[in-house]
Amino acid sequence: MNVQDLPHLIAAFNALSVVFLTAGYVFIRLGERERHRMAMVGALLASAAFLAVYLVYKAHSGFAKFGGEGIIRPIYFTILIIHVIGAVAITFMVPVMVFRALKTHFDRHRKIARLTWPLWMFVGVSGVVVYVMAVHLYPTTAT
Repeated sequence: MNVQDLPHLIAAFNALSVVFLTAGYVFIRLGERERHRMAMVGALLASAAFLAVYLVYKAHSGFAKFGGEGIIRPIYFTILIIHVIGAVAITFMVPVMVFRALKTHFDRHRKIARLTWPLWMFVGVSGVVVYVMAVHLYPTTAT
């Protein structure tokens, strides 16, 4: 595996985190706290793996180029900017949410989870969208 393969792995970890987040939501709605906990640990691990691979990729490749032209450019960059802002926000929100759960402050955990979970989902899904747009739909072409 080389650096050019890492975006595929990054997208896979993002998608996996979305699967775990969805399962965690379903489990807590069903009252299955242990399964919810296990799904959320999975989401944390998938997100941590994403972050590790992402940092390695960025350290070796810099910023990705987007090959789309016309109206798709502002659409792509709008999605990207909102995605990045959300990613920065969850970097702070997720540890607070996890800390509250670990301390069994479930009322406070639930409060922040109602904000964190949808944002975390958006970041995961939009990360996959950005990947598909930049890598598969509108890749840069060498000139």
